[in-house]
Amino acid sequence: MKTLPSKLQLALIIAVVISTPALAHHSFAMYDQTKTLTLTGKLTRFVLGANHAQLLFELLGPDGKPQLDANGKPVAWGVETGSAKQLAGAGITVETFPYGTIFTVSLWPLRDGRNFGAMTLTGGTLIVCGTFFHDGGCTEKTGKVYLNGRNNPVNDFRRQGP
Repeated sequence: MKTLPSKLQLALIIAVVISTPALAHHSFAMYDQTKTLTLTGKLTRFVLGANHAQLLFELLGPDGKPQLDANGKPVAWGVETGSAKQLAGAGITVETFPYGTIFTVSLWPLRDGRNFGAMTLTGGTLIVCGTFFHDGGCTEKTGKVYLNGRNNPVNDFRRQGP
């Protein structure tokens, strides 16, 4: 039986090691994909990134008032979306989300219970309502729908793969 030359063996090992982080990058195992939360919040920070963007926000209740934790501080949440390029393709820019923007998003929460999630494939809804909280909340009727459902360009990267 012939064995692979040592240089070829080394090249294969290096290829596997280098490609592993790229494959792992697209795992959504840390999110509970059996649970979808729809949250409304007020933007505190919009972080654009090459791989993913993040919307960080303070949670708002059905009355538009900030939800407070046991210490009386606003409850902070975050959601991961697609890349800056994918967001721009959906018409979302930094100008779309200035500080204080009220929006509603559907997400898969982290399994460990921390207040963070990823936009869902099946819902994937992102509605922007400006800086005013409307009676009845931030909904499709009171805001502008930027992303909705499986046809979101933001979710294209989640459909790629073998």
